[in-house]
Amino acid sequence: MKPKTSIEGLAVYQPGKNPEDVMEELGLKHIIKLSSNENPYGCSSQVFTALQDMKDQFHLYPDGASLKLKEKLAEHLEVDSRRLIVGNGSDEIIQMVCRAYLEPGAEAVIADLSFSRYETGIQIEGATPIKVPLKEGTHDLEAMLQAITDQTRIVFVCNPNNPTGTIVRESELSAFLDQIPEHVLVVLDEAYYEYVMDSSYPDSISLLDYNPQILILRTFSKIYGLASLRVGYGITHPEVIESLERVREPFNVNALGQAAAIAALEDQSFVTYCRYQNRRGIEKITNKLEELGLKYFPAHGNFIFFDTGIPAEEAFQFLLHRGLIIRAGFGETVLRATVGKEDENQQLVEALEALIKSKRGLASNA
Repeated sequence: MKPKTSIEGLAVYQPGKNPEDVMEELGLKHIIKLSSNENPYGCSSQVFTALQDMKDQFHLYPDGASLKLKEKLAEHLEVDSRRLIVGNGSDEIIQMVCRAYLEPGAEAVIADLSFSRYETGIQIEGATPIKVPLKEGTHDLEAMLQAITDQTRIVFVCNPNNPTGTIVRESELSAFLDQIPEHVLVVLDEAYYEYVMDSSYPDSISLLDYNPQILILRTFSKIYGLASLRVGYGITHPEVIESLERVREPFNVNALGQAAAIAALEDQSFVTYCRYQNRRGIEKITNKLEELGLKYFPAHGNFIFFDTGIPAEEAFQFLLHRGLIIRAGFGETVLRATVGKEDENQQLVEALEALIKSKRGLASNA
């Protein structure tokens, strides 16, 4: 048997380490997982009530069109429900976009350090990813614009960017969109939208009426705390929705996920609480990074991207053996850490201080 040529050599997605596996491997009694940008506060308590109400419906297929969830989203976002599509996480909508718009010979422009599923989706369809280097950790929109050709079908902009946490500002995005050719779809991935507290962050939905080539992606996996249920959504022009619906799998979002998402939307006080707790955590961690003289990018999501000056795998293992799972693999000496609860952040900063002091002590004794 021979698989399609486009997937040969394709990297398999590697999630963060499993806490149970790490405890068994290292003989630890407690692990703090700060590797997958999950919400440390879980989800709204209203979700549990909604799921309990579903107990007699497990034998039924879910609403294939996610109509009730779309209605709730339309009300919450103040958009027409015909502008919405729901997916098994926003990952699935990325897959739909690639399936609908890409083919061999086509190109898609992405940042060279961003969410890995863009490149995977592009390659599966036999299209060519055109990588543009970040500029100070942020999407270089001018360079991405220059990379567009007649073969370009999609431009992916992750905002805030994963893994660097930086944002593209509204003035920059508006100027960029004004110059996008008519044959190109711009995908704005806003998975961490609800965490942003910077006033210059774009109100992307307000841009839709003037830019029908925008597809905005958001998710219930991050601040809403529903990562295990896999629900994401897209907001775009009805013409784009029509194309995506043609490639959407039937019953793609399970009934529990739909019910949980509706309940989560009804509890915006929980979202506000998580947003402010996250900002406090960012301040605590970045204050320690500054104290230690470590460089980091401005953090606008629920994670921080920083440079220890130490080989990433060595730093990763040091923290792992102290019960902290974070994320390496982005560069020689950089790491990404999810912002946790107050006690988790305290353990992280203490471990980072121990790491840096141990390396500096070794250097001074050399």
